[in-house]
Amino acid sequence: MKVEQLYYYPVKSLHGVALDAMTLDAFGPAGDRRWMIIDEEGRFVTQREQARLAQVGAALSSSGLEIRIPGSEPEPVFAGDESRRVLIWRDWVEARIAAPGPSEKLSEWLGMPVSLVYMPESTLRPVDNKYVMDERRVSFADGFPFLVTHVASLDALSERIGQPVDMRRFRPNIVVSGGEAFEEDRWATLSQGDLRLRLVKPCTRCVMTTVHPDQGVRSEDLQPLRELGRFRRTDSGVVFGVNAVHDALGEIRVGDRFDVDYLEGQS
Repeated sequence: MKVEQLYYYPVKSLHGVALDAMTLDAFGPAGDRRWMIIDEEGRFVTQREQARLAQVGAALSSSGLEIRIPGSEPEPVFAGDESRRVLIWRDWVEARIAAPGPSEKLSEWLGMPVSLVYMPESTLRPVDNKYVMDERRVSFADGFPFLVTHVASLDALSERIGQPVDMRRFRPNIVVSGGEAFEEDRWATLSQGDLRLRLVKPCTRCVMTTVHPDQGVRSEDLQPLRELGRFRRTDSGVVFGVNAVHDALGEIRVGDRFDVDYLEGQS
């Protein structure tokens, strides 16, 4: 498999950032979803409820996080000293609340009170041990450090719909090419030297796939989720892409090639 695109998401549910090279740390892609937006009750807020969040840019630099709310100047964001417990799916974890300023401006733009929070190194949110037996941590990503998607599968979906589908709707970390459509269902690992990605779970998809990745509005025809539901529905839900964990630190670059090991009996 050849790596075609790499992405990370500094703030959960805000605009993604394309990379030429991705550094891996204990959480997964360095800087990926260490920040999150919460409501007044401490529950995570995403494009599922607020599609407009796709319009808000986010980037990390040597000076820290910066968000770009439409119509406003870039806002630097810093983690404050105050901590609180926040909810990401079923996990209550400790996070640090952002210093005053950016959260208030984001609240005004959204029309609802929200806060930006940061996951420090001291917070350990484990990956679901139903799929990964050894102890692994994950950031504010939905459940796993990586999402791997396949160009051939997107092309097959686009052909069924009758128009191109933007891969960014699926918010992947690693986009690869090579092989047949939906061949990733049979992958066990992707490896390159000492770096190995274990493909542990098909990724179930939701209404976020219907949100335009730049405009922050949902498609009226509910595509591509509607078409996926016609032929990619499983007992767990509608699936596209595969969640993964990594077995070593290192760097992945666009153009890198990975060897594939298949699930037993699936080559």
